[in-house]
Amino acid sequence: MSRIPQIALFVLVTFCLVPELKAQQSVKKPNIIYFLADDLGYGEVGVYGQEKIKTPHIDALAKEGMLFTQHYSGAPVCAPARYILMTGKHAGHAYIRGNDEWRERGEVWDYKKAFTNIKLEGQRPIPGNTITLAKKLKEADYVTGVFGKWGLGAPETEGVPTKQGFDSFYGYNCQRQAHNLYPSHLWENETKVYLNNELIAPHAKLDASADPKDESNYEMYYQTDYAPELIHKKALSFIEQNQDNNFFLYYASPLPHLPLQIPKKYAAPYREQIGDEEPYVGNKGYFPNPYPRASYAAMITMLDQQLGELVAKLKELGLYENTLIMFCSDNGPTYTGGADFEYFESSKPFTNGEGRTKGHVYEGGIRVPFVASWPGQIKAGSVSDHISVFYDVLPTLCDIVDVPLPQNVDGVSFKPTLLGSKQQEHDFLYWEFPSYKGQQAVRMGKWKAVRKNIFEGNLKIELYDLEHDLKEANDLADQYPEVVEKIARIMEQEHEPAVNDRFKFAELGDK
Repeated sequence: MSRIPQIALFVLVTFCLVPELKAQQSVKKPNIIYFLADDLGYGEVGVYGQEKIKTPHIDALAKEGMLFTQHYSGAPVCAPARYILMTGKHAGHAYIRGNDEWRERGEVWDYKKAFTNIKLEGQRPIPGNTITLAKKLKEADYVTGVFGKWGLGAPETEGVPTKQGFDSFYGYNCQRQAHNLYPSHLWENETKVYLNNELIAPHAKLDASADPKDESNYEMYYQTDYAPELIHKKALSFIEQNQDNNFFLYYASPLPHLPLQIPKKYAAPYREQIGDEEPYVGNKGYFPNPYPRASYAAMITMLDQQLGELVAKLKELGLYENTLIMFCSDNGPTYTGGADFEYFESSKPFTNGEGRTKGHVYEGGIRVPFVASWPGQIKAGSVSDHISVFYDVLPTLCDIVDVPLPQNVDGVSFKPTLLGSKQQEHDFLYWEFPSYKGQQAVRMGKWKAVRKNIFEGNLKIELYDLEHDLKEANDLADQYPEVVEKIARIMEQEHEPAVNDRFKFAELGDK
C-alpha cells in the first residue's frame, strides 16, 4: 500500500474515532460531594438573602452552578430527613419517620452512662437490608465515605455506616452526642476514638450564682478537640486518598446545630461586627454562651469556610472540573438554645420561630437552601424553581452514574434540571411527622396543605397559596373545598402504617 492511501486511512480512522472518544469523555462519571448542613435556615445564606452572616463560598458555588428556590427536606428534623435522603422514600413509606432514641435500652440521655456503656449510644438502627444511596453508588464502583453526623444506627448494630454501603466513616454515630461540639469521643468506622476533652453533659446551664458577664465562667465549654475541625480534616484526607478513584463524599456537618460552641478566634470578627450582646445562660436548652449571636454567625461562616476548603482541595488535585457538588441543609433553623432567629431572619421569607421552623412542616421547617455545581454540565449562575425534595436525590444520582433504581422509591430524578433539559415534575410532594402532636403536609403545584395536632384528634386541613402567601398566613381551605378534598385523598393514599409503633398514627387508622 502506498504512503498516501495509508495516510488517508489513518485520517479516516482518526476522524471516526474522535466522536467516540469525545462521547466517552462526556459520559465520564463525576466524583460526588453531598454537603449537608445541620439546622441551617433558608434565610441564613448570603445568596438566599442573608445580610449579617458571611457565606462567600456557598454564594460562589451558586454563581458557578445552580441555585434551587423550591427544594425541600424530607422531614423537619434530623434522623428522618437523613433516612429519606439515603433511601429515596418519603415519610409515608419510610422506616424512620421521626427521631427515635431507642429508649427501651435504658437511660439513653445520661451521657456519663452512655460514655461507659455503648449500648446506650446511638439511634434505633435501620435494617441491614436497607437499600441506601451509598450501596447504589458502590454498584457503580464508587468509593464511599461519610464524615460528620450519622444518626441511623447505634454502634454494634446493622445500622452503622460501614454496614450501609460506606467504606469510611468518621464522626458522631449518635445525634445526642452531637449536642456537644467538644465531645468525649467520636467514631472512626466501628472504632470508638477518645478525644482530649472532659465529659460534660449537654444542656448544663450557667451556675445561678455566676456572673453571666464574666467570660471566665464559660471556659469549661471551650475545650481542646473541636469535632467540626477533626471531621473536616478526615474529609479532606478522604479526597486526597481517593483522587484516582470515583468517590462519593457525604459530608454531614454538625454545624450550625446547637449548642453555641466554636473556638473563640472564629467568633472574634463577629463580636466586633455585632458589638455588645446579652449572654445566653442556658435557660432554653443546650450550653450557655457569652456572645450567642457572634457564635452562631461564626458557626455558619465556619461551615461555609469548610465548603470552600473542599473546593480548593478539588482544584489543587485537578478534580474540580469532574466533581458534582451539592450543598443543602437537613431541615429548617431552630428556635431555641440561644439562637436568635429574629435577629438573623433565619427563615426569611417564611414565617420565623417556634411552630413554624424546625420540627414543623410549614415552609420554614422543610424548605431548605440547595445549590448544585458541576463545571461544564450545570450552567453557571442558573436558578431553578423546580419543586424538588430529599427523596429525589437517590434517583438523581443513580441517573447520573447509570445504575438502576431500587424498587418503590418515591423520588424523581432532577438530572434533567441540572443539565438544562426538560424535567418531569412531581404531581405532589408528601410529608408526615409523628412528633410535635402529629403532622402531615402536601405540596401540589402552588398549593401547600398542612394538617397539624393530629394526635389531639384534629384532621382539619389548612390550605395556602404559595404563589401569593409564602408566610402561610391565609388559610384558604374554606374557599377551595375541591382542592382540600384532593389533598385529603393524597394524605390517605401516601400514608402506610409504620413498622415502628412509635411512628404510627392511631388517628389515621393505624393499628
